[in-house]
Amino acid sequence: MLFFKGPSVWKGFLGDAEAIETSWPEFRGPVDAALRIHYHDHPGRLHDHVLLFKGDRVWAYGNGRLQLGYPKAIKEDFPGVPADLDAAVECHPKECPSEMVLFFKGPMVFAHDLRTKALTHRVWPAVSWCSAAVRWLERYYCFQGIRFLRFDPLRGDVGAHYPRDARDYFMRCPGRGHGKETWKNATLWAITDACSGRPFQAFSSDDSGRTYAFRGGQYFRVDSARDGLHAWLLNHTWPELQGQVDAAFSWADKLYLIQGSQVTIYRSAHGYSRLEGYPRPLLEELGVSRADAAFTCPHSWKLYIIQGNHLQQIDLQQSPRHPGPTRLLPHPHVDGAICTSEGVFLFIGAEFHQYRDVAQLSAATVPPPAQSTTAIFFRCSPPGAPQRPPPQGGHLPQDNPQ
Repeated sequence: MLFFKGPSVWKGFLGDAEAIETSWPEFRGPVDAALRIHYHDHPGRLHDHVLLFKGDRVWAYGNGRLQLGYPKAIKEDFPGVPADLDAAVECHPKECPSEMVLFFKGPMVFAHDLRTKALTHRVWPAVSWCSAAVRWLERYYCFQGIRFLRFDPLRGDVGAHYPRDARDYFMRCPGRGHGKETWKNATLWAITDACSGRPFQAFSSDDSGRTYAFRGGQYFRVDSARDGLHAWLLNHTWPELQGQVDAAFSWADKLYLIQGSQVTIYRSAHGYSRLEGYPRPLLEELGVSRADAAFTCPHSWKLYIIQGNHLQQIDLQQSPRHPGPTRLLPHPHVDGAICTSEGVFLFIGAEFHQYRDVAQLSAATVPPPAQSTTAIFFRCSPPGAPQRPPPQGGHLPQDNPQ
């Protein structure tokens, strides 16, 4: 995460400031707005570029090099977008109808569609006068001086308990931190909790590569280890969800969360939103009364349910759904499971067993060697060694802070 102020930039949450021109030689600060863009429709044009805005011009850098034709007038790349911006942030297609950039100026929000060049004007009373904006782990934040708020990029809604002080969450400040503790202590608590070796009740992985680990009423984003380890309450991502998740799986851009004999389904697109009519009985939805673990493999309609040492397959395209024949597993019990392009992973206690695919799992009579979940998935240090701090990242807030 890059922090701009005056002629300087801070890279990450640690270290000293450096002059902006050290990384972007042709630019002289301060920066009005900045973002890193992912334009998948035209990978050779602006994809994975850093855009810096100042006055009525924009600079585009790829791999630290100013691109041909830049700087240029903002209106050339973004027709209708005003000069002297306050902030800008890209909205990804998973959270917006298409690839878009949101520009902020005073009380106005300008939504620019990167594909059609269409521009819409919005007024979000709760989200205005943003001095900076950022997308982080599919969440959107507007900074208003030293305060910040989290907002919905479609409606402009702001969650409860905002605004908050950025010095308690996004950066290290002496004597400050989430829960009236220092940032360091809060972050080390998350590391210690993830690295404790205590079992997780469920894992889930989707086609976008997002992987979640569930324990109690909290979850970790496993695939975001480079941004640090963070524990959040369930309703930070899935509105109104509370309690313990027993099993989880993804299919057709939806996430299924199983709790006891109930299942709740959330749409993955445009942020997670709960389907109307849920939760509902698991027996009605999948034809089983409970699940210790569940998984689907990438781009597959086959669901696998684990109960004790039994594995059953369910065709998610059928209606009503019914489990198929039972297969015995070489494990008396499984806490969680996921299937990725690298194989099937069964989590048991503090360890996991990796299978090449479902066929190998179904035919196995002896489990493969166990591996450490914390060491492989959370990059934790061996027992007795000092815990390694995350490479970078602050401690973002839970929706219901204590």
